[in-house]
Amino acid sequence: MNLPNSLTVGRIVLVPLLVVVLLTKFNGWEPFGISKELLAAGIFAVASLTDWADGYLARRRKQVTGFGQWMDPLADKLLVTAALVSLIQMGLAPSWMVVVILGREFAVTLLRAVAHARGQALPASPIGKVKMVAQVIAILALILGSQQDKRLLLVGLIALWAATVAALVSAADYYRHFNTLLASRALPPREVQDGRESRETMNSTRPADDAAGKRVSA
Repeated sequence: MNLPNSLTVGRIVLVPLLVVVLLTKFNGWEPFGISKELLAAGIFAVASLTDWADGYLARRRKQVTGFGQWMDPLADKLLVTAALVSLIQMGLAPSWMVVVILGREFAVTLLRAVAHARGQALPASPIGKVKMVAQVIAILALILGSQQDKRLLLVGLIALWAATVAALVSAADYYRHFNTLLASRALPPREVQDGRESRETMNSTRPADDAAGKRVSA
């Protein structure tokens, strides 16, 4: 397994560790001498960095593989889902916002799968990058703000609002591109249409020519 794929697998391994740290009540005990909020934020930050690092290294080293292309978005969704659901359990994130963000993720995954099954690729929406950055800021700020830091909590909620809006806008953008792909697949190119029309014209005139030839020979 190459380095980019190892980073992707490592990100998946960090997901259950993040959930355990966030949802476990340590009753005053600080693992490794730091608060559980700071430890959880560090785990999430490292996992988010591997999301950038594996893609960068795969392109730079020309080690893009089918396994990596399949596992990388799965690892991202697992990480974000685990973090956001944990924040709901901690009472730090509105559940309806999380439902919107995660619903968008699964809807886009479904559209990509359908497009792939039809032999076409669904281009990434640039607004999706904005959503991802807003998600990371929101999750980090809400985790760290859970130590009664109201300023960080406010930053986290604003970022979560931005991620929610970006999720809705990017979902509409993906759906528009998906409909465009379906329409382009349904309507063949003009050259193909012209060729079909010419063949149909030739086939329709051929019986008449055959009949005229028979009368002449008779």
